[in-house]
Amino acid sequence: MPDECAETDQKQSQATSNLAWFLTGAFIGAAAAILYAPQSGKEARKYLTDKTQQGRDAVETASQDIADASKDMFERGRKLVDEAADLFERGRKLVKG
Repeated sequence: MPDECAETDQKQSQATSNLAWFLTGAFIGAAAAILYAPQSGKEARKYLTDKTQQGRDAVETASQDIADASKDMFERGRKLVDEAADLFERGRKLVKG
């Protein structure tokens, strides 16, 4: 069972890393598009404002997802520790007789 938890933790870590790289790439791509797009100053500012808000929303959503995943991992870890402590206590009682 510990192998399953480690594998799940690794997958969640990889997903978080992938999301961070995706957001970084999206930001760089948006910045390049703005710099090379033929728009007026007003249109460019509106576009930047809209994209900035979309970026904030994406980061907020990703942050919440990461926080939720962290809470889940913490709870699973605490449960494993409690189970290990229980097993240790039962083993100690068996040895004592």
